Amino acid sequence: SWLSHASAPLTSRAKRHVLLVRPSITPTMQSLMASNALAGARGAYAAPNSRAKLNRRVAMSTRRPAAGAVTVRAGKTPDGPKVAIAGISGAVGTEFMRVLVERDFPYSEMKMLASARSAGKEVEFDGETYVIEELTEDSFDGVDIALFSAGGSISKKFGPLAAAKGCFVVDNSSAFRMDPDVPLVIPEVNPEAMADYKLGGARKGGIIANPNCSTIIALMAVTPIHRAVGVKRMIASTYQAASGAGALAMAELEQQTRDVLAGDPVTMEIFGWQYAFNLFSHNAPMTENGYNEEEMKMVKETRKIWGTEDVQIAATCIRVPVMRAHAESINLELNGELSEEEARAILEKAPGVSLIDDRANNKFPTPLDASDMDDVYVGRIRRDISQEGNNGLELFVCGDQIKKGAALNAVQVAELLL
Repeated sequence: SWLSHASAPLTSRAKRHVLLVRPSITPTMQSLMASNALAGARGAYAAPNSRAKLNRRVAMSTRRPAAGAVTVRAGKTPDGPKVAIAGISGAVGTEFMRVLVERDFPYSEMKMLASARSAGKEVEFDGETYVIEELTEDSFDGVDIALFSAGGSISKKFGPLAAAKGCFVVDNSSAFRMDPDVPLVIPEVNPEAMADYKLGGARKGGIIANPNCSTIIALMAVTPIHRAVGVKRMIASTYQAASGAGALAMAELEQQTRDVLAGDPVTMEIFGWQYAFNLFSHNAPMTENGYNEEEMKMVKETRKIWGTEDVQIAATCIRVPVMRAHAESINLELNGELSEEEARAILEKAPGVSLIDDRANNKFPTPLDASDMDDVYVGRIRRDISQEGNNGLELFVCGDQIKKGAALNAVQVAELLL
């Protein structure tokens, strides 16, 4: 069955993926550079010749043989669902392919979709060459599952069209997250929210939303505590990687680092300020209450996922010069008492969570520990000494923003459809 196939342990097939990269570019950077990325860049604050420098950086990172940038293998099976990836040329689109391989996700047919400027380019997947097709209203005819990461406006236009044709859409944008009729799902946290979304079931198509990356990473760590004693108040401070702003932001961070070390003018195409050797408030638009949209996503999404308004949440989201994985400092006020030892025991058993909490050697999670990994890493587990008794807890959490924060979570949601 599809379910047993998707749940099987990793086989050697999952390891047979080859990155075709230029020697000067790391595999992580190669996987994240979209071939159409520079065409979408906008920058009012560019230094002289900065666009040319960034163009050279991105071109180096995206240059590929005619056969395609990524060769991967997954679980092709005659009775598997027909799958489409919308936004295949982006960072998360590429990661979708990698995760499908790692989890040996079953499929009978695969369709690669992107914008008109990427249409006609080729990618290799499971030993076959696929020509990227332009995303149109007819793209989802006969498709069972569509993984979307093409931006909110594209999702709003094509997501409902796909669902109306009987396709189950797993959308990585913010377009439908707060729609009361759309499940917002982290499979380890609230799979029951999509209990009636099943291939072959009574529901014929629908949309399931992927939460924001910072919300996913936080709730993977905090939900086991919430289930045990209840969380009354959560304060989160995030340290968010360049990957959250896309492939071009990652390229610019690398280019800015070269610029600063060489004493050259700093390239500023993506943000209006220096990123390398600096940090700044998250670039999401500000709202009237003084919080930016990224911070308010954490507030609203947490309440929806937990199904309660009876939790007070505040967040401060910061961009830091890290390439791929986010970090979060989380302070909890609990409804009941919970010791450090009890919290550690709970987290040790939590699915998708790994502990790095070695006080003796001052070893705790870092973004490098979490990069390219499935699990969310938790450490610095300690009592909040500003609160009396054991009603307060402090955690430090790291998770891969592109993987568990986006592509992996979406594929796990797709597995729940099987």
